[in-house]
Amino acid sequence: MSNSMVMSPRETVIEADPVQTIPAAELTLSAPQTLEETGIRRNLLEDLALKIVYLEGELHLCELADKMGLSLAVVEDVFRRLRKEQLCEVKGMVGSVYRVSVTSQGRARALECLSLNKYVGTAPVALKDYVARVRQQSVGDVDVHFPDVQRAMKPLVLSDETLKRLGVAILSGASIILYGPTGTGKTAIAENIPRVYEDSVWVPYAVEVDSQIITLYDPALHRRIDHSRSDDIDGRWILCYRPRVVVGGEMTIEMLDLQFNMATGFYAAPLQMKANNGVLIIDDFGRQRMRPEEMLNRWIIPLDRKVDSLTLAGGKKFDIPFDTLVVFATNLDPAELADEAFLRRIQSKILVGNVTPEHFHEIFRRVCERFGLACDATIVDRLIDFLRTELNLPLRPCYARDFVQQIRWEARFDAKRAVLDWTALVRACRSYFLSRDLREDFGRGKP
Repeated sequence: MSNSMVMSPRETVIEADPVQTIPAAELTLSAPQTLEETGIRRNLLEDLALKIVYLEGELHLCELADKMGLSLAVVEDVFRRLRKEQLCEVKGMVGSVYRVSVTSQGRARALECLSLNKYVGTAPVALKDYVARVRQQSVGDVDVHFPDVQRAMKPLVLSDETLKRLGVAILSGASIILYGPTGTGKTAIAENIPRVYEDSVWVPYAVEVDSQIITLYDPALHRRIDHSRSDDIDGRWILCYRPRVVVGGEMTIEMLDLQFNMATGFYAAPLQMKANNGVLIIDDFGRQRMRPEEMLNRWIIPLDRKVDSLTLAGGKKFDIPFDTLVVFATNLDPAELADEAFLRRIQSKILVGNVTPEHFHEIFRRVCERFGLACDATIVDRLIDFLRTELNLPLRPCYARDFVQQIRWEARFDAKRAVLDWTALVRACRSYFLSRDLREDFGRGKP
């Protein structure tokens, strides 16, 4: 059966999110030298230039070119048209470059443009150029091998078999379901997946569709890479790490469609468009502010065909690539969240389960090392025995971090040095578990 569940051996996870250091890859992205090469209508660029000059008051053409992300040759062409229509005028020279401002007629035109569309950022790229670039740097074309996954998941403790299954799923560039009990590290695994990639991608500031502007680059989601800026590189694109977009229970169906702002007159790209060429993590899948079937119905075709359809406010529809590795993380039963047709489109289903005593020990060792505590193996053995035999609880990876945090907080409150001993663990567990989960003996510190 094509959608059979993939079972993984038990694995241990510790929470960690180290700073990612990936070398910037220089890709060819030549700056347009003519208006035709920009792929954007002349009147849109003229209106954008006029709005920028009006708001700045006065600036030279090199500054205007920098603000628009265009070559000086293109901006000089735009200015000649604005000057011919008596919308801009020359105020002086900076070297051999004009310093310009708007005329009274240009001021009126700029205000009219701003009333319709307040976008004054970098010039957009054409939809066809955006589609072509996304396909050229597809997440599904990246070669992924075992050492890449091993490096990316180094902060976690996973079995080799699980690393291999993750690697195969990532290589596919398709989608993954990470499922299993709460506290087993599904989110930590998902958030480390983007660390597999060691290359970079170009992300545009904005995309133009039917004279409408859709902002795409989001500094909160896209991590730009500093690189030597050249006049030969198209300034409308930013070199970034492959995107990592994480959304949880706050997700709504509206986030999956274009967001039109009536006050500004332009659009913001939906989540999946911002995640193109990267990873989109749906955490706590099944607990969003919409029914799971709403999301699944919205994405069943994009997941299958790798093409998404978006609609402008006027009703015009257009297609964009759906080039994102979607990772669903849930502690609910996937079979109860989605039907067979949808699950079939998610090729990789990986169970993230509870852990072995050996892994539980390793977790405590790493967490204690991280927070500067001495880790006594006999204390951990005592805790394992009590959790399994007295409380009948599984060994969850989250316990080490959560218990050590409780111990550190209490030590800080008491202005003492944190120590991992049995007495401290007893107090940590009292705070952590509901009272009905604890036995009377445990309250006296006797497992």
